[in-house]
Amino acid sequence: MSLFVASRAALRASAPLKRSFQLRSYATEPTSSEAAKSSNLSKYLAGLGAVAVGAAAYLYSGSSPAAKKAEEKIKDAVTAAPSKAFTGDWLSLRVEEVELVNHNSKRIRLKLPEENQVSGLQVASAVLTKYKPADAEKPVLRPYTPISDEDAKGYIDLLIKKYPNGPMSTYMHDLVPGHTLDVKGPLPKYPWAPNKHDHIALVAGGTGITPMYQLIRTIFNNPNDKTKVTLVFGNISEEDILLKNELAKLENTYPQRFRAFYVLEKTPEWWTGAKGYINKDLLKTVLPEPKNDNIKVFVCGPPGMMDSISGNKKSPRDQGELKGILKELGYNPEQVYKF
Repeated sequence: MSLFVASRAALRASAPLKRSFQLRSYATEPTSSEAAKSSNLSKYLAGLGAVAVGAAAYLYSGSSPAAKKAEEKIKDAVTAAPSKAFTGDWLSLRVEEVELVNHNSKRIRLKLPEENQVSGLQVASAVLTKYKPADAEKPVLRPYTPISDEDAKGYIDLLIKKYPNGPMSTYMHDLVPGHTLDVKGPLPKYPWAPNKHDHIALVAGGTGITPMYQLIRTIFNNPNDKTKVTLVFGNISEEDILLKNELAKLENTYPQRFRAFYVLEKTPEWWTGAKGYINKDLLKTVLPEPKNDNIKVFVCGPPGMMDSISGNKKSPRDQGELKGILKELGYNPEQVYKF
């Protein structure tokens, strides 16, 4: 079963987000004597660890290939943090896997130069891809937000939807394992920090879910981040809902902090969620109110959706004027970010 396929039951429409959110309670801090004991114990255990590593290195040195491999693993365990693949230069990355997600989308796994490397992307940020058609004077450039964890070692995953007459998406859908793709990064977007906002709302359409998923994944991977998240996700049909299995799992795991609302233009008979397009009534019902001080609304989707919800940004560095439904509902430009 594909990683991106979810049961229909997980997508049933939820009631408007009205419940309160409870923050976790924490144990009291240790007393000074307890802290001292803990410190001494930590030093003792650290000493034992150093002795064990030294002894293992001595025993394994100059022995069989299997023993040498074990020695290398021990050395890996005490080495510094993995290096970062993306440092602003173009990289030619080999395609390692290609998975068909639905009728027009694929997951493409790109292998990083070294097995132990991480991408080096911060949240939120993207990468830039490049390819030059044979008859073109200039290369085609397109940004994409990886859907893999930032600390995943040795690879990044891109989720690519093929658009009619889309030169880059068509080229990428023709890639197979063994091919290469030129990639550059990072492209910084919105700098995230744990608990930067009390509540964020994500309004996405189609592949606009990828930067939203980067934020969602980062927040719920961090036990110290208590941010509440509301997602409104519009698509043409049920099969177009990308990452629905991952989203359903998070909603089931964090029901007090994460709610997802789906909107479909073409609905199956069993569908009880919102129909048509993301509209003012839905957003007024489920989004945090603009009068709340520490909130943020993120928007990402096709130009028509952006124009209706928030207005399009002028350039990567110019958010443009806030327009559309969010302005009508009373949100100010500082409360809205357009990916």
